[in-house]
Amino acid sequence: MSTTETASNYDHLEQMSVQELLTNINKEDKTVPLAVEKAIPQLEKLVKATVAKLKEGGRLFYIGAGTSGRLGVVDASECPPTFGVPFDLVIGIMAGGDKAIRKAVEFAEDDDQQAIIDLDAYGVNEKDVVVGIAASGRTPYVIGGLQACNERGITTGCIVCNADSKVAAVAKFPVEVVTGPEFLTGSTRMKAGTAQKLALNMLTTSTMIQLGRVKGNKMVDMQLTNHKLVDRGVRMIMDELNISEEKAKELLELHGSVRSAITSAAEH
Repeated sequence: MSTTETASNYDHLEQMSVQELLTNINKEDKTVPLAVEKAIPQLEKLVKATVAKLKEGGRLFYIGAGTSGRLGVVDASECPPTFGVPFDLVIGIMAGGDKAIRKAVEFAEDDDQQAIIDLDAYGVNEKDVVVGIAASGRTPYVIGGLQACNERGITTGCIVCNADSKVAAVAKFPVEVVTGPEFLTGSTRMKAGTAQKLALNMLTTSTMIQLGRVKGNKMVDMQLTNHKLVDRGVRMIMDELNISEEKAKELLELHGSVRSAITSAAEH
């Protein structure tokens, strides 16, 4: 049995007070960053492989089912507003299609032929990287997709939460974050999901920094889609150029992006 499915270290949960429940869940959650830390050498290899492919014009795909698939969709959807990249650079694909984001699609994860069909809809090719996300490490949808990609010479990676899994055995760049038993037995939306979210954050943020999408420590290519982000952009320009708020606003309105405003001012 996989460790994510083994019995919780806690029992009689229904007899615990709310404080006890929250304290014990938090106690388990504290172990997750340590598990991620152990996987950094594997993550480093995956990031470097991803950066190389994206520099050649490739894309990053995530494939997954259930919580794992949803986390991939979330990470992919946050890249364009955060880093100003095209919406088709990082793509999250979920077993059962987009409707499965909100409502589970029965047995979608058990089809080992569907992932490559879903990827082919985007014209996946050897320039791309396909990362399978599966807490259990045994999801047929993910295994089949990675195997098909390997046969075509497409770079594959994975993020799993069990050691020695089938998914990791198939992926060329496996990342294994072993999180152990869940507080609620088998509920991998908890520690395993948190671990996957952390690993995905690390993967895309590190990749985008390597691709030049950050200046200093600032999101200079972010999309200015609401007042909060416009205000953040203004503050970035003020800090970078040591100018007044009024002047920073003028530059941002004129150039439409933080990076363009800073670059233009520096050139003059």
